[in-house]
Amino acid sequence: MEINPQIHGSRMSSETAAAPSETEAARANLLKRNSDDVGWEYGVLVDANNKDKVKCKFCDKEMRGGIYRLKEHLAHVGKNVKKCTSTTPQALEAKEKCKKAIEAAKRKREEKTVRELELREEVNVSRVGEESEEVTCVGSSQPHKLGPIDKWTRAIDPTKADSFKQQQLNKELWKEREHEVHKFIARWAYNRAISFNACDNDEFKQMCEAIGQFGPGLTPPTQDAFRGSLLEEEYARTKSLLQEREAEKMKNGCSIMTDAWSDRKRRSIMNICTNCADGTSFISSKEMSDVSHTSEVIFELVDKAIEDIGEENVVQVVTDNASNNMGAKKLLLVKRPQIFWTSCAAHTINLMLQGIGNLPRFKKVIDQAKSFTIFVYGHTRTLECLRYFTEGKELVRPGVTRFASYFLTLNSMQEKKDQLRKIVVHSRWDSLKDVKSKKVKEATATILSPTFWKDVKLMLAVFEPLVKVLRLVDGDVKPSMGFLYGELLKAKREVKEAFGNVESRFKDCMAVIEKKMNGRLDSSLHLTAFLLNPHYSYANPSIFDEPKMNEAFISCVEQFYYHDEEKQEQAANFELKKFQNREGLFSKKLARAFQNYDYNPASWWRLYGTETPALQKMATRILSLTSNSSGCERNWSGFEGIHTKKRNRLTTTRLNKLVYIQFNNRLMNKREKIKSKKITDVLLSSDTTEAQGFLQEGGDDCAQVVFRDEEDEDEMEGTGIPWSVIGEAVGAEEQLEPRRSARVRELYEGEEFESEEEVFDEDEDDTWD
Repeated sequence: MEINPQIHGSRMSSETAAAPSETEAARANLLKRNSDDVGWEYGVLVDANNKDKVKCKFCDKEMRGGIYRLKEHLAHVGKNVKKCTSTTPQALEAKEKCKKAIEAAKRKREEKTVRELELREEVNVSRVGEESEEVTCVGSSQPHKLGPIDKWTRAIDPTKADSFKQQQLNKELWKEREHEVHKFIARWAYNRAISFNACDNDEFKQMCEAIGQFGPGLTPPTQDAFRGSLLEEEYARTKSLLQEREAEKMKNGCSIMTDAWSDRKRRSIMNICTNCADGTSFISSKEMSDVSHTSEVIFELVDKAIEDIGEENVVQVVTDNASNNMGAKKLLLVKRPQIFWTSCAAHTINLMLQGIGNLPRFKKVIDQAKSFTIFVYGHTRTLECLRYFTEGKELVRPGVTRFASYFLTLNSMQEKKDQLRKIVVHSRWDSLKDVKSKKVKEATATILSPTFWKDVKLMLAVFEPLVKVLRLVDGDVKPSMGFLYGELLKAKREVKEAFGNVESRFKDCMAVIEKKMNGRLDSSLHLTAFLLNPHYSYANPSIFDEPKMNEAFISCVEQFYYHDEEKQEQAANFELKKFQNREGLFSKKLARAFQNYDYNPASWWRLYGTETPALQKMATRILSLTSNSSGCERNWSGFEGIHTKKRNRLTTTRLNKLVYIQFNNRLMNKREKIKSKKITDVLLSSDTTEAQGFLQEGGDDCAQVVFRDEEDEDEMEGTGIPWSVIGEAVGAEEQLEPRRSARVRELYEGEEFESEEEVFDEDEDDTWD
């Protein structure tokens, strides 16, 4: 066969020309850093093996000192490096961004330093002879004088005798001694399977400070002390920290929440928690493996909690919609008719998302996305290919317990749409093993399908309004009862708009929402909270004229003031009209400015409702309520650490006290972080990459479960992706996998779940794990 030399030559020249470009692209990729730091947008490494030397993209200046020095160079800050000479618009934009990044980092360091000092100042170990300059070390077998110079001259090695050799007093010696201490702490953590993130806890830092203040010779506490006096003291301390919440319960009432849970050994444990405007508190837990979770059993448990807290301090009980809970609701209504029993909003919205996801059009999209993520994360080669093109960023993968994870996964894929398309058409993808297999072809077809991306966009537009409501009720940031119904109405409008307000297109979705909402999230309590929130009723006065609202309000007043007809008449017949017509303090200009600050409707009523005392009391109590029981479902990882076979000799009293201490301290710490905006709940995150970052931190409240594919199970062993909880896994015996309850198995198998019709099995728990 003859070969045309012109064609052959041109082909060779094109291949030769293509080769250097590919090489340059590969080299440029090596010089990029996989980091979110803003500096890497404007600089590259000079040498891939030297991360300290970087080059400015604008003026090509090379400098040492890493990315921070480059940001100083671009921002014209400091005297450590010459300023960038470029005056292009991009350089000026980089200057502002880098300057803000440096200032933000400085503020963060300062805040951390202040926080560390505050923690250390909270620790005060009393010593014998504090007034003298030198202190006797009480714990040492051979008492010695503990003076300012002592910490420099005593060796830190409890396995050897004290060294009397004179040591140099310099910074390096201090670092060396500190490193020796760290080694002993690490040895204890490794050998006792302590999670690595435990070192970030404030309590750990305070413990180290207290030991340091005491000095050498500290005698560790005995097991008897752990089981006895120390447990009692910490229990009393935790109760004292909750005094403010107890005062809030007496002032504005509270909600009682229940939840059941089973560990790997199938022991069933029932939780009782309370929630007030200041947050959630754990009350007690009870092992209930020996009894069936009938309506009567749940009623007795809740009724006892009401007795302990005080009937006058309890406004509502919040649970999910299981049939046994609905039976307990009827029993409580007979005995305590003034207490409301409402459905968990987070649970109900999850059912809405499930129902919409099961519609044929959306189910196909979810199944395609699920198949793609399972395939990619099921093989080391496909996972490496994904991370190469996304620069190390992960897809949020589907979980089995919360249907909002569908939204997170699809949103993550939508953000990486272009990158995913590049993956499946690149030579790396074509070089995969079994490239012609059915799974590879399906994954490729999914990503290249315009119909798939069109349906993804539609599904995100439909899911987003409901996920926003879920963020509101599940965020534990502020009481959500006053906002739930109003935000649901808004979500319904946005869902219709997503379908172009064409009834034939949105009617199936709206039917699911209405079905799940009916009788659960539109009770007299929900509607009254909506009516009494001026954020909605003053913006739309026609709410006061709706028969449904008036009927719900009268019903709520009759139940709230069940034994007081005078208060019923006062609130319904006189005071509501004052609120509606904005009379008295309601007419004040400041009373209408509630949109201009961090608005809390209960606080608004406390300030402006003094002329309507009956309605004010009712409004402040109702608007201080939570609308969900998810706070009771969290922190099961803490129970796993206590309810283990290694601790099965704990008495019931000790067990309850340990859970009380751990659960409440975690809830209080989380509440403080939410207030200071230092923590973001997964669902509260507006960015899926932020949510994924939180998942990867392995937080105590986070348990993400991936769908298994039996054919790919062996492949997963090499990926480094755990099947259970994302995060550090030390001590396999103590780290328990999340168990899928019967209800979750039903959902996983795609069956429709109707709470009211559920037949409760005594061997199964009633929980969303």
